[in-house]
Amino acid sequence: MSLMRPTAPHRTAGHAARGVRLAAVAAALAAAGAAQAQTTVSMWVHAGPGPERDAYAASIKAFNEANKDIKVDLVALPEGSYSDQVNAAALAKKLPCVLDFDGPNVYNYAWTKKIVPLDAYAPLQAIKGQMLPTLVRQGTYNGKLYSVGQFDSGLAIWGNKKTLTAAGIRIPKGVDDAWTLAEFEDALKKLKAAGVPFPLDMKFNYGIGEWVSYGFAPLLQSFGGDLIDRKTYKTAKGVLNGPASVKAAQTLQGWIKAGYVNPAAKNDGDFAAGKSALSWVGHWVYNDYKKALGDDLVLLPMPKLGAKAATGAGSWNFGISADCKAPDAAAKVLAHLMSKNEILRVTDGNGAVPGTTEAQSASKNYAAGGPLRLYVDQLNKGVAVVRPETPAYPAISSAFAEAMNNIFGGADAQKELDKAAKKIDQTIEDNKGYPSR
Repeated sequence: MSLMRPTAPHRTAGHAARGVRLAAVAAALAAAGAAQAQTTVSMWVHAGPGPERDAYAASIKAFNEANKDIKVDLVALPEGSYSDQVNAAALAKKLPCVLDFDGPNVYNYAWTKKIVPLDAYAPLQAIKGQMLPTLVRQGTYNGKLYSVGQFDSGLAIWGNKKTLTAAGIRIPKGVDDAWTLAEFEDALKKLKAAGVPFPLDMKFNYGIGEWVSYGFAPLLQSFGGDLIDRKTYKTAKGVLNGPASVKAAQTLQGWIKAGYVNPAAKNDGDFAAGKSALSWVGHWVYNDYKKALGDDLVLLPMPKLGAKAATGAGSWNFGISADCKAPDAAAKVLAHLMSKNEILRVTDGNGAVPGTTEAQSASKNYAAGGPLRLYVDQLNKGVAVVRPETPAYPAISSAFAEAMNNIFGGADAQKELDKAAKKIDQTIEDNKGYPSR
């Protein structure tokens, strides 16, 4: 019996054991191969601690969990130094695959080839048709779409209904019922006479930067002026320093001299504290204002200071960098961010206007009848004016902000706008009119 060969069952068990080991090795190799095959997409956003940063972190977590073949590495950077870091990374050809940038930077980034057109990426082709027209226009340069936006923006006038009513001031019901210049200035005069220290809060505490272009260019546009000739984008002469723009700047200067506006405001609380009864600002203050005024808070359309009303538009949006080695994967990330649920995730946090009609309809604030619907109405009814669609925009914004800062302080409006127009035209000339590349 001791010389007998092992029975068949014993031989089968031995082979099975070796088979299990081989299967385990094969599975490990397959897993390693899958890990190696996973595409990494780097992504930068400008966001300090707060609801936007939390929303982006949650969005990317959801994407990574649903897409095992793509891993997004999200980096949130402080807004103050964000543009400088983007420019430095572009010089080193180390931009992330996906990045966000303020709306008017689209054109300069596209012209300098920091970002690539999005039209050819299948996941994004249907999204263009869902976006608000203002966002499509903001994201388009030289006939191509370079960016997609989760949200849009706008200005309107927040009012203290109790104070306005007590002063005998008519409260407009909507875009078609906006105050004229005469009515607007009459309201300021009545509020001042009623003891309101500074009737109109214009957020001078936001500083001298992009707020000046976003917040006060609509003043020029309502009067019939603008920052640049939008037919050619080759000159600011005769437009930025033309009669309509000069009149607008002088009008604002007059409001300051009359004590209607406080150019030295130190914080965001004048309206909430009752020092002002009107506030020239956007949707982002809604939660704080509602908490302070409750049912006395009323939202009013931008006034028709000239032939039409005008409001700012546009906001931060996303694109794919020219340095990205996996643009198809990056396009999938953008498509995810532009889905209804992800748009609502971020706009529920930051209070902005949802960037697609589908998301708007599902928003408690911006759907028909919602408390912030007026911002949508202004975008849809031609009140909104996007910032100039030209690579020269950074120079335009800088020159305009400098001029307006001097005008706020009492400088001659014509002279300051003349200097700004000259600076802008020199920049355009230095860049040979920004020819297509």
